[in-house]
This record gives sequence, structure tokens and C-alpha cells, in this order.
Amino acid sequence: MDRRSFRARLHAAAAGTAAPLLAPLCLDPLTARLARQVGYESGYLSGGGLGYQLAVSEALLSVDEVASYARAITRRSDIALVIDGGVGFGDPVHVARMMWEFEATGAVGVELEDQVAPKRVSHHRGIEHLISTADMVAKIEVAVAQRRDPDFVLIARTGAVRHESFEAAIERAEAYVAAGADAIMLFPTTEEQWAEAPKRLDVPVVAMTMLDVRPPAQWAQLGYAMVIDPMSGQVAAMAAVRDLYERQLTNADRAGTDLRPRNAFYHQLAPLAGLEELYDIERATTEPGT
Repeated sequence: MDRRSFRARLHAAAAGTAAPLLAPLCLDPLTARLARQVGYESGYLSGGGLGYQLAVSEALLSVDEVASYARAITRRSDIALVIDGGVGFGDPVHVARMMWEFEATGAVGVELEDQVAPKRVSHHRGIEHLISTADMVAKIEVAVAQRRDPDFVLIARTGAVRHESFEAAIERAEAYVAAGADAIMLFPTTEEQWAEAPKRLDVPVVAMTMLDVRPPAQWAQLGYAMVIDPMSGQVAAMAAVRDLYERQLTNADRAGTDLRPRNAFYHQLAPLAGLEELYDIERATTEPGT
């Protein structure tokens, strides 16, 4: 899905004429290709997830690090990738550079949030500090001015529901839309707020939560254009790997373990990674059997 199609799909979903886009976590090209294989059209490169993957924090990531992962994903998959831009890596001038780098990755959009810069590590434990509406508006205006492709989607994210109020979040969202944001992400805390948010805003509204919290039809009924899951894939993968490593280390159930399913899935990795096209090149350019 290219940028124009992604933008059109967001608006169609917001209008109720298309299903919401569902975006699982994609931290690498193999995961992105797997997401496409099972049917997802879009994916999300999470700053929080990438920070965990590198055993640091989203707050310590550089714009080059995030851009390099985004390029790797778009180079080897056709998933419509949205990048977590966090707080824009600093002041508005840093947001400008972020836009240059992220737009050049081939991603379809970026999410920018209204926490303080530099972002603080303690946001992982729920300690967040918001910047003023005026300061966030300045970042959005710079982001809009610096993008070269008008179809590169800017999602403005606010944490005001939890730290100010729902009404304050709506006011911020309206200011962000006026500044040029293409879509809004906010974090309702009650069922009433989840239902109200899309009705109060004139742009597509994006939800961030676990995809299996609600069925797709319910997200559509509520009016959400996109649902982003920034964590489930990483949590499930790490839990499964930990379980495997613990069992292998203790040798508790080694005897009689059926390894055939694992070996079978291993042999699926090469085609999933797209190695067949590379095999074709070797077949055409090397001597048989060498």
C-alpha cells in the first residue's frame, strides 16, 4: 500500500466506508513479512518496542537508529509502515530532521507525541510530562512544512486524557488538527470516551492498544480509522523464547519432545525472508552444484 492509498484508506475507514487498518508491531523485516503473509496491510515500528529490543529505552534512541530499522523493513516488505517518532527527538528543528529522515525511509507516516523533549525513561512506568499545546503546535507546523510528500501522514498523539482530562485532550487534538495533523491518537480511559472521541474530531482517529481488545467490527462501529498494537508481538515472542530456553536449559522435557513442528517452521523461514529470489539469481549466475 503506497502513501496515497494509505491516506485514502484512513479517511474511508473514518467515514465508515472501509474497514479500519490494523497495525501489529513490526520491529524487523522478517516480522513485517510475516504480518503481510497472514493478511495485515499496515504495521508499526514502535519506539518503545525498539528500545526494549536494544535493551535501552525509547528515550535514548537516535533518529538515525529508528530510520535504519524503518529502511530495513520497507526495503524487504511492502507493508504500510508507520514510524513512532516519539517527541521528535528534540525541539522543532529536530523535528525537521526527523521528517527528512523518516520520509526518506519509504514509510507511509509518522506519529508525533506531546511529551517533553528529551523524552524521559520513566515514561515506561507511566511518569509522563506534557509540553504546552503551543509548543506541540509549533512542532506539528514544522513537520508539515518539512515533508516533501503531502501524502506522508502525520499522526499527532496526545497524552492529555490521562494527565489533564478528556476535554483537554479534545482541545489539544483540535489545535493539532488546525496546525496540520492528518490524524489524531489519544488514549480514552472509559467506554464513553472511546465512543465519543471519533465523533468529536473531524480527522481520522487512531487507537493504540492490543488488537484483540475488541473485534475489528467493533472498532469500525466506534469509528476508528486505525488500531495500532505496539506490544503484543514482542511480548508473545519473548515469552515463548523464554519458555523454550528455560526448558532446554533444564532438560526437563527433552526426552520424547517432538521437534518436527519446530523444524518444519524453520524451513518456512527461507521463503518467508524472500530467499527464493536470491536462489534464482544464484541458479542463473553460478555453476550447478557449486
